[in-house]
Order: sequence, then structure tokens, then C-alpha cells
Amino acid sequence: MAKNKPNPDLIDDENPEWSAEDFKSARPAHEVLHELFSKEVADEMLTRKTGRPLGSGVKESKTVRFDRDILDAFKASGKGWQTRMNEALREWLKEHPQKHA
Repeated sequence: MAKNKPNPDLIDDENPEWSAEDFKSARPAHEVLHELFSKEVADEMLTRKTGRPLGSGVKESKTVRFDRDILDAFKASGKGWQTRMNEALREWLKEHPQKHA
């Protein structure tokens, strides 16, 4: 069986593959970043950002079934189609106020 040869297009002379010695001498980011950047910048880089960005309010994940043509039309409108679908539903609610019992 022939040994796999590296793809020459993927070889980067400025960033070679790590050797076992490289891994042994590696240091954690929290040690290195504070030496390279100011405390504020290093702390910001090390702060884990979780969840999606805050929006206009609390979102709730639900399973909803839509006709294929409806989904295709919204998806075809490009990035942000779910937001546009939410806005369309919100507009419908404004036009059709709910009467509370």
C-alpha cells in the first residue's frame, strides 16, 4: 500500500505541521496571550462567548410545520429568512388582533 503524500497546495512553509517536540513545548493560551497583549485585550480574547447575540427579546425554539412552498420562498430570500418570517407573522398579528376571552 502506498504511503499518502501530503498535498503540496496545503503545505504552508510559514506554518509547518507540529512535531512531537512542538506539542511538548506548547503553552496554554491564557499564559501566552497575557505576554503578547494588554491585560484587557487578552482577557477579552479568553472570555468565552456563549449563546446567540441578544436580540429584541426572548426567542423560543419550537417545531412548526410549514408548506414546502412557503419555506422555499422564505429561504430563497437569502440570509435572515427566519427573521423575515418572524416579522411577517408579527405583522399578521398586528392586522388580526386577538380577542382575549
